[in-house]
Amino acid sequence: MNSIYKRALRLAVPMMIQNGITNAVVLVDNIMVGSLGTESMTAVSIVGQLMFVFNLAIFGGMSGPGIYGAQFFGQGNNEGFRGTFRLKHWIGLFCLIFGILAFSFGSDFLIGLYLHGESEALNKALTIEQAHNYLDIMIFGMLPFVITQIYAGSLREAGDSINPMVGGIASVVVDIVLNYCLIYGNFGFPQLGVRGAAIATVAARVVEMLVVVIWANINRRHQRFLKGVYKTLLIPRDMCRNMLKKGTPIFFNEFLWAAGIAALTQCYSIRGLEVVAGLNISNTICNMLNVVFVALGNAVGILTGQKLGASKYKEAQSEAFSLMKFTGIICVGLTVTLVSIAGVFPRVYDTTEAVRNYGTGFIVITAVFFPVQGYLNALYFTLRSGGKTLVTFLFDSVFSWVVSLPTAIVLCYFSPLPILFVYAIIQALDIIKVIVGYILIKKGVWISSLVSE
Repeated sequence: MNSIYKRALRLAVPMMIQNGITNAVVLVDNIMVGSLGTESMTAVSIVGQLMFVFNLAIFGGMSGPGIYGAQFFGQGNNEGFRGTFRLKHWIGLFCLIFGILAFSFGSDFLIGLYLHGESEALNKALTIEQAHNYLDIMIFGMLPFVITQIYAGSLREAGDSINPMVGGIASVVVDIVLNYCLIYGNFGFPQLGVRGAAIATVAARVVEMLVVVIWANINRRHQRFLKGVYKTLLIPRDMCRNMLKKGTPIFFNEFLWAAGIAALTQCYSIRGLEVVAGLNISNTICNMLNVVFVALGNAVGILTGQKLGASKYKEAQSEAFSLMKFTGIICVGLTVTLVSIAGVFPRVYDTTEAVRNYGTGFIVITAVFFPVQGYLNALYFTLRSGGKTLVTFLFDSVFSWVVSLPTAIVLCYFSPLPILFVYAIIQALDIIKVIVGYILIKKGVWISSLVSE
């Protein structure tokens, strides 16, 4: 196998394992909560959508310094790498405060956005109550999540994706055990339903944080950037300004993209509560497999960034194209896998036949567009690795709000098209981004060494 594929897989596979196991836990959680009723499943799905926006804001905030981190590592500049690590703390603190305030004081409004229409099979009041029960506890897991992302991201930029993987595995074990105990009241524990699921998730995040942070600091000889990193959290003004200049578009891109996905889901929910439940079933299983191209995209960004930092521009461009094609080919296999289980998976849920049928339809449509999403993900990380963050902002989130969302609003509110047809049309719009992104990569507008500027 080509060495670039080996290096990409060496970096991506631990991320796949970590994220795959984490999503497997989400799947198990979903099924466990789903056994409590469609209202509980829908409530957890709604809160999950809100947390998704917060998680992507954290990811976006860390990504700006992360671009510099990968290039500083490729350059061998440990002090520069420490600056990126310190800046992540300040960004994480800002996002954490904003997120806690939004979920604490705006929960009624945010949850209500997803509850439209009536259904004889679903109790809206009970769904709202369950969502509040779940969200009130999940807020406590936001701090350990932020700390984990600060460390895990920097470790990956330095070439270590094993530590975060082990932390993820530890959290999975805790989550599964506590879910079984607290949702149903097994082994003498109280039966807490969705609150038990939230407690289990928070505990799992605390365990993951402890494993990642303690292990990283014990092995400082391998992670030299951690030596003396907490002597100060101050960052040189020029470095901070440059990283924020490049990073701010990424932060807003990830935040607005996640908010756009949430807005799309809210738009689909106009067609009924069953649609929200069906989307939840589809997202649960599809997220199990999309970790493959998400991890490969991250690997593309890190490996390309390291080459750019070392001023090996031709190698960076050649390897980027090879990895984008590699990702697209792998996603074809994922499509076949998803389509083959589309009719079976929704049957494990204790819900209505209408919800199961929606779930099957959403799974098939998502699967068909997996190769497009995989290639698009690799394009995005390649553009970002060279610091073209304003381009990715226009390319990603602006497209979602200017093209995808208005199209969905028109089709959901003013057309008689079935929701599955609407969903397929919105997915197909991403082909436009693939074409534009390929042209940008081909022209080489993204190739630059930020740490040499």
